[in-house]
Amino acid sequence: MRREPIIMTASMGAADQAWANALRRAHYPPERNVLDAHVTLFHHLPGAYEAEAVARSKALVAEFAAPDARLSEVMNLGRGVAYRIHSPGLLAIRDMMAEGLHGLLTAQDQGQPRLHITVQNKVEPAAAKALLQQLSAEFLPRPIAITGLALHRYMGGPWEPIGDWRFRGKQRA
Repeated sequence: MRREPIIMTASMGAADQAWANALRRAHYPPERNVLDAHVTLFHHLPGAYEAEAVARSKALVAEFAAPDARLSEVMNLGRGVAYRIHSPGLLAIRDMMAEGLHGLLTAQDQGQPRLHITVQNKVEPAAAKALLQQLSAEFLPRPIAITGLALHRYMGGPWEPIGDWRFRGKQRA
């Protein structure tokens, strides 16, 4: 039985993924940039419940259509910068997943997340502030494609993919 923690993310459309990855390559410290850009929904699901997490993910994407989502602002992370995502539908789908995993969630995952894409982290505050000003000056809110749910095993650095399932349902969350 696998014991590594599981991370759940929302998948982005190809164009948005390429855009976010390019920003991350440009601004994330290269020695720390071991992941593609991502939208974390859960930071630490118990690895022993992988089969249940997979089944619940597949059920949610089968039931629900891709939720509407928008990049709403540039966020200051103190030692980094991210783009905030506004998506009540994605948060509702995440809440359904959380309900099914009641009693298994860490304190961090029990609260409502601030959906975002991190493009810079673990830098000096002055560097983060400069990038925040630069990105904020050119930022316009816009839609972002959220296409599915993905699960990954946390391996201490890079993640090992478990699966990535596309929304195909007809119902909006």
